[in-house]
Amino acid sequence: MKKSDSLTRALPWLMSILLGVLVTACGGGRDPILGGGGNVEIAPRVTGVTPLANATAVPINTRVFTAAFSKAMNPTSLASAFTLACPGVTPTGTVTYAPTGNVATLTLTSPAALPASTLCTATITTAAKDTAGLALASNFVWTFTTGVAPDTTPPTVSSVNPLTGATGVAPNTQVSATFSEPMDPLTIDGAAFTLACPVGTPQTGTVTYAVGSRVATLTPTASLPFSTVCTATVTTAAKDTAGLGLASNFVWTFTTGAAPDTTRPTVSSTIPVDSATNVASNTQVTATFSEPMDPLTINDSNFTLACPAGTPLMGTVTYAVSGRVATFAPAAALPGATVCAATVTTGAKDLAGNAMAANKVWTFTTVAAGDTTAPTVSATNPVDVATGVCTNKTINATFSEPMDPLTINTGTFTLATTVGAVPVTGVVAYDAVTRIATFNPAANLAATTGYTATVKGGTAGVKDLAGNPLALDKVTTFTTSASICVTAPPLGAAAPFGGFGGNATLTNDGLNTVINGDIGVNAAATTITGLRDSGGNVYTVTPNNDGMVNGLIYTANTLPGPGNAVIQARADALVAFNAISPAGMPGGIDVSSLAQCPSCGGAGQGPGQLAGRTLPPGVYLSTTGTYGIGITAPTAGNLTLDAQGDANAVWVFQTAAGTGTLTVGLTGPATPATPIQVLLINGAQAKNVFWYVPAGATIGTGATMVGTMLSDASITFSTTGGSPPTAVTTTLNGRAIALTAGVTMTNTVINVPAP
Repeated sequence: MKKSDSLTRALPWLMSILLGVLVTACGGGRDPILGGGGNVEIAPRVTGVTPLANATAVPINTRVFTAAFSKAMNPTSLASAFTLACPGVTPTGTVTYAPTGNVATLTLTSPAALPASTLCTATITTAAKDTAGLALASNFVWTFTTGVAPDTTPPTVSSVNPLTGATGVAPNTQVSATFSEPMDPLTIDGAAFTLACPVGTPQTGTVTYAVGSRVATLTPTASLPFSTVCTATVTTAAKDTAGLGLASNFVWTFTTGAAPDTTRPTVSSTIPVDSATNVASNTQVTATFSEPMDPLTINDSNFTLACPAGTPLMGTVTYAVSGRVATFAPAAALPGATVCAATVTTGAKDLAGNAMAANKVWTFTTVAAGDTTAPTVSATNPVDVATGVCTNKTINATFSEPMDPLTINTGTFTLATTVGAVPVTGVVAYDAVTRIATFNPAANLAATTGYTATVKGGTAGVKDLAGNPLALDKVTTFTTSASICVTAPPLGAAAPFGGFGGNATLTNDGLNTVINGDIGVNAAATTITGLRDSGGNVYTVTPNNDGMVNGLIYTANTLPGPGNAVIQARADALVAFNAISPAGMPGGIDVSSLAQCPSCGGAGQGPGQLAGRTLPPGVYLSTTGTYGIGITAPTAGNLTLDAQGDANAVWVFQTAAGTGTLTVGLTGPATPATPIQVLLINGAQAKNVFWYVPAGATIGTGATMVGTMLSDASITFSTTGGSPPTAVTTTLNGRAIALTAGVTMTNTVINVPAP
């Protein structure tokens, strides 16, 4: 057993810094490939541009044009290499270079406006050279078409990370803001994007701008202070490519936790899915990550497409912060009847600098035909003309097909009062898995007031992954009441923990346990057995009991003092535990009562039994004091949670204070004939499901459980059988947090939900 201490945890971080210094010192920032003849330099590439290639309706007063490169460039080589041509005019301007993002900017000095409805051509010639003197392999040329009108709309901040009001944010995170339209990189700097932790204490850092993704990222010089409220600000000094600044400063706050983020990111879903067939030849390819990523690492070096394998395709890679989605847009239609291979490499890193553990590769087969079908909005939440809507409601639109994430922003999804058309400030998110776009107001809506939500169609509106726009605006109206919707309780410093053993033990049996997050105990290191973590810490593993924590293991020996992660995590978890109790959230619904819940299915297998039910969002109280899923005859039947198109819908399940328990499925070495599942549909998310189970929980063999379980007693997953244990994998998409007792796992996979 190896003791977990602060020095051990610091070693991977220190080694990464030393390696970075060595690379810079020995290679001058070059990208060598080791071949038979030694190091061969890689030619620089253009990785992103604005306006985007083939963009239409580009405002005629656009003054700034940008190109991002794959490596550091020689600024003097760019002066004559970056040109713009439009029929009938010869635009002229000055070229500047920002080394922090490897971005060249052409700022026009003439003409006063570009010609309307005109196809213009931008070019980066081979005169452009990197700092080692290596030129582009060939000219990079792209075209765009101007519109008929100037841009008179100020840009807005469309999404941010961390989210407004987020808690438990890793102190080693970066902070990012996405804009509704392309910005002038020269205005995105440390004066326009600032961070203070706490208010009045500015944090130094570096600000970069990802051109194609429209994302500004602030990387603090040092880790942020633990358990502190931070305030991020994007000022009106940030201007779009037409020279328009934000109408007002955009300010948001978040609270840091007590533990750094050391969990490696993964690709959680893709479009097309692996082994898909009949994929349209004009599609874009997307990868959704398990956590927020560093936009500058999501590029055409780390996200590639080959059709067929071994034949790489040219394309543009962008990253949408709001949905954690990377998009590869091929430069030309894909070949038909071809097996394509997409790859996201370990060069992709999260906002804490953690790289993926392994490349993600998936394949799909194309057809010659392209997708020409316009998307539609298939559902909205609230529904049109709804009344009695709670004032803290988020507005949702579900699309009929996968959408281009960068087209869904505060410029294309808006909210305003119905009377007077007063715009509502907010941010927009898009979930690629559920195809739901969400407008999150910056403040609660006014009571008893009418609102109009608009998803814009047409060429300047939202588009699917084939570039087809929504045909017409989708308009939804609703009226608020004075009510408040149930919200998820903040978990604070407990948020990163997939398993937490309180003051007791945390043990693993078997070889198939994987925790995608952190685990911890507010006790000695000897209370953890059968586990190792990504920091190299090992806790009493044996040939039969060896599980992996894709994060760090924390004990009472870790980070002693006010920054102790487990002490703060337990304190914050206790607050959440009390907040979702029957006393904290009174008035819970009885699932067996048709009067209280007409859609819950009535008596079912009993008042405390959830198997076979489909439940809308809400707070549910067991009238028997306990909950079970699939534990009474017949021992089959899943629990389905239906968000009804609301991506922020919340479920709280309450058992009796002090004595309440939860049992899911059957335990035993053998796999049940039908392992129990908790299913999420229509936008439901694991991060928004909570279980108040003070007397503990037992999750049966092979079950798929969802949500954060908060308990004062032990939580057990499956049971041991054989040596090594032969029980099949049991899955939790959530957290198992026992405040004072232990957590026991047998071949268990825990996926901590993304914020």
